[in-house]
Amino acid sequence: MTSAPTTTRAPRLPSLTGLRWVAALLVFGFHAGTMRIVAEPDLKAVVDRAFSLGLSGVEFFFILSGFVLVWSYRDGERGRTFLRRRFAKIYPNHVVTFVAALAVAAWFADPVLPWAAIGNLFLVQAWIPLNGYFYSVNNVSWSLSCELAFYLFLPLVVPWLRRARTGALAAVLVAAPLLILALWPGQHLVPEEQRWWFTQIFPVTRSFEFWMGAAAAELMRRHRWRGPNLTVASTLFVTTWVVAALWIRAEFWAALLAVAYLLVITAAADADVRGRRTPWRSRPMVWLGEVSFAFYLVHVLVMVTVLRLTGDWGTGLPGWRGPLAVLGFLLLTLALAAALHRWVEVPMMRLLGPSRRARAATAPAVPAPRPAADDADRPIEYAESRRPD
Repeated sequence: MTSAPTTTRAPRLPSLTGLRWVAALLVFGFHAGTMRIVAEPDLKAVVDRAFSLGLSGVEFFFILSGFVLVWSYRDGERGRTFLRRRFAKIYPNHVVTFVAALAVAAWFADPVLPWAAIGNLFLVQAWIPLNGYFYSVNNVSWSLSCELAFYLFLPLVVPWLRRARTGALAAVLVAAPLLILALWPGQHLVPEEQRWWFTQIFPVTRSFEFWMGAAAAELMRRHRWRGPNLTVASTLFVTTWVVAALWIRAEFWAALLAVAYLLVITAAADADVRGRRTPWRSRPMVWLGEVSFAFYLVHVLVMVTVLRLTGDWGTGLPGWRGPLAVLGFLLLTLALAAALHRWVEVPMMRLLGPSRRARAATAPAVPAPRPAADDADRPIEYAESRRPD
């Protein structure tokens, strides 16, 4: 007879919170580059080269979301309780930025499609393959539409994850990058005008990243994850980023970076479980990670609005004014994000989320971690749990 492993409350993973800020910063840099804020050719080339893959920061968020939600999922929790917690997390910030974006559109007399705005408000816009819909109102909220879809399916999938054999979970980790890679030839199955939506927006295709993170989290819960430590994983990620930006064709970027991001996420989580120090779990980094969701929601709206008000939209700023403007946008966005986090996100999570008693009744549990290895540079190799596959 095989006994079940000892379980403990799921350890907190502050390093993953800190890493969220890195991903948000990558997306910010990408958008700062595509808006051509920096007009000086040599300086613009530096920004473009540094953040050419910055859009993949959203890919990081999706993988991280799948990992964290499965890691901390409360066994026995009702699906509606889980959804209530996630709703309380994302929807208040979404509504505030939605209203702000409509106010900006009204100020500049921009046309707004009523049905597109309604779809955006209810976070279904990512399912609509029409120009003017999935990037409507506050355009970055398309990713929330995907996240909401993931949340709706997760309570149905978690029971399978908990019962799945280790081999099946490993198969998900192998299949997900291959499916992401297959999107490039697969896009020719849809009309040309919908190919960007199909590869970049469609919740079904973007879910490959989410389920990749979910499978890795379940393997780590069982002590069955094996991968490099944080130093090696970070080196592999930086190498992948540089090589992809300089020499790899664009259609391979997403699959390669998905693997690199997963290795960094799992290595950082393992370091937290073992109580090891990481550069991402300091108090400033954790705070930045906590406000990163609000930062992501407001950063494009802030930059576009200011540039239009100053008349610099589409023209850029010459000389060193461009980089200084980017830095100013970074600080302004961070200040607004901090206010949104403190005065909207946190209080509304307390107001709309499940009661403390309900949370305590379904506290997450994971197999107890193996004591930290003596050699901090050893690759992660969890002890085999006695839980059957």
